[in-house]
Amino acid sequence: MLILLALVAVVVYGLDQLVKAWVVAEMELYETIPLLGEVLQLHYVTNPGAAFSLASGFTWILSAIALGVVAFVVWFSRRIRSIGWGVMFGLVLGGALGNLTDRLTRPPGFPEGHVVDYIQVIYFPAIFNIADIAIVSSMGLFILLTIRGVRLDGTRLGRDPEPAGGGAAAEAPEPGADER
Repeated sequence: MLILLALVAVVVYGLDQLVKAWVVAEMELYETIPLLGEVLQLHYVTNPGAAFSLASGFTWILSAIALGVVAFVVWFSRRIRSIGWGVMFGLVLGGALGNLTDRLTRPPGFPEGHVVDYIQVIYFPAIFNIADIAIVSSMGLFILLTIRGVRLDGTRLGRDPEPAGGGAAAEAPEPGADER
């Protein structure tokens, strides 16, 4: 699952950084490009804070938290044996790295750089990016896996794994069964 987790993270991170580079190179700050009329637009802004620009004055703390998340996922990844959990942690890792890269490399400078946001959906109060989509999607997958009782090893809560030797053949005989 480590390979799956890494693959998901690399795809999310690469796509996030590629699109952000295009937005910065091709659009003016605050410019809007309609994709589906007013329903879906590219709207280039920078965000010094977290979601909805919360904690704008604490960008360096958000950088430290993202770095902690990345370190935790990398450390914890060896325990994952489930496809679902591998995808979930890959989405978290790719999204966290995408926004952390902005915070460490974009103006006004390390470690307080502003995150590039550009996706605007009608009636949704935030402008976001691919890294944000990955993080939010991972939380939805986390909830789904938890509700379904899927463990990190892929087994499910309430279901005992089958004994190593197989089903009924692996069952131990009752005590005293051979004493006739």
